[in-house]
Order: sequence, then structure tokens, then C-alpha cells
Amino acid sequence: MNGTQQTRLPVRGLLARCVQASTQTGLPGRDRRGQVGFSQRIRLEWLEQTARLVLAGNEQATINASLQELLKDKVSIGGTAERGTREKIITILMKVWLTAPDELDGLRLDGLELLKRLSKQDHIAVHWGMVMAVYPFWASVASQVGRLLKLQESAAAAHVQRRIREQYGERETVSRAARRVLRSFLDWEVLRPTEVKGVYRHGFSLPINDRKIIAYLAEASLYSRSNGSSSIKEIIEHPSLFPFNISPVTGEILIVASNRLELIHHGLHNDLILLKK
Repeated sequence: MNGTQQTRLPVRGLLARCVQASTQTGLPGRDRRGQVGFSQRIRLEWLEQTARLVLAGNEQATINASLQELLKDKVSIGGTAERGTREKIITILMKVWLTAPDELDGLRLDGLELLKRLSKQDHIAVHWGMVMAVYPFWASVASQVGRLLKLQESAAAAHVQRRIREQYGERETVSRAARRVLRSFLDWEVLRPTEVKGVYRHGFSLPINDRKIIAYLAEASLYSRSNGSSSIKEIIEHPSLFPFNISPVTGEILIVASNRLELIHHGLHNDLILLKK
């Protein structure tokens, strides 16, 4: 299928295709969605520096050494543990922009190209997309936050924690990781504290009009899910993308902007976007 083609299927064929998409072993969220993985507080500037090092063509060992130097006065100061906080943070940073799973390599390379041409203020959308694709746990926490903000204009950490534990299990590792993701949201300023401890309000909202960024976020959103397919409207308005005000687009625009997306058209308002096999 070329970049502008649509597939027209009867309802039965449409449903069968979606079921098939949800059971493909190569779909990303399939292997990672039930895992926590993202267990540290990650600052946006650390991801920026990691991406810059990758774009400069550095080898993995050089990037690791540079990140060790960057973080030596910020985390695990004086620590001697073999797998201390600093090493865990570096693992996350490098997995996002250097050692991402193979099926995400196209998204990663597109993200790096976007970082090269976009203004600094738009970089957060690229980092957000790549993190949620590599670590669906990030997207899960964001989804719970986004839903609460939409319902009541605030999000209590306790409510987010409860819903995440329902999804991932009553484990301390889950609670700890959720706290650190929320702390990262505050650091990235997509959430702001209120006068009530543990209750947050919406931070900045970044308008997204660039079709390449929209397609990038749409693809990243699909990678964070178990079925790899969604209606276009649901993608654009998904709570996991709560920091962004995304302009409406058509399915045709998305599949032209990314050749890893596929459009299934059925009916007037029933377009679905899928990850290609």
C-alpha cells in the first residue's frame, strides 16, 4: 500500500483486521505494556543531552561516559552500588534514544530528525512520544492523569496511584515508579502543584499543528497500546497526550506523514489508524 491508499473493508473484515492487529507478536506494546520499566525521575534536559549525543554520532560507550559526567553531581552522589540510581537513569535515557527495541527504530530515527529541525519549545512533544512508545507505563500514568484533569481539572496522586495499582498490581515497585513518573511530569512542567499537597493541576499546553509531529505522536500512542489501532479522533484526544493541544487531521494526512501507519476507512466517521505489520 502506498502512502495515499485507503483500504475499504466491510464491517466484518474491519473487525477481523483489528483483532489480527491486536494479536500480532511484533506489535510493540505487546511485550512491554505489562512491564513497569520506567522507574526513575527523568528530567527533560537529560533526554535532550542524550539525543544530542546520539545525533553527534557518538558510540554507546562515549554516550554512557558523558551521561555519567552529566549526572555525577545530581544523583547517586558518592554511591558505590553497581546498579545505583545513576546507572538506572542512564539505562532509561539510552533506551529511549539509542537502544530502543528494533520495532521502534523508525520512530526513533524520525524523532531525532524532528529534534534537529524543531524549535526547542517543541522538543517536549518528541521526547514525550518516544518515552511513551518505549515505556508504556509512562503512557498509562499519563492516561490516568489526563482523564482526571479532564473530569475535574485536577489530579490527585492518590487517585492516580490507585488506578495504576489496579492495572499493574499491588506492588511497591508499581507505586514507587508511578511517584517518579508524576515527579517527572512536574519537572517537565506539564503538571503544576496546587495548594493541596499531592494534588496537581494542568501545566502548560503546547499547540501541535505540524502534521509530522501529529503523525509521530499518533504512532507513539499506538505503540504504547496492546492492540496497535485506534480511531483518529480517539488518538488526537487521548488523555495520555494531555500536555498537547493537537489540531484535527485526516487519516490521509497521517499516513502520508508516516509510512509506518495504515488507514482503514469504513463509513463516514469510522476511519481507523493501525500500525503496519
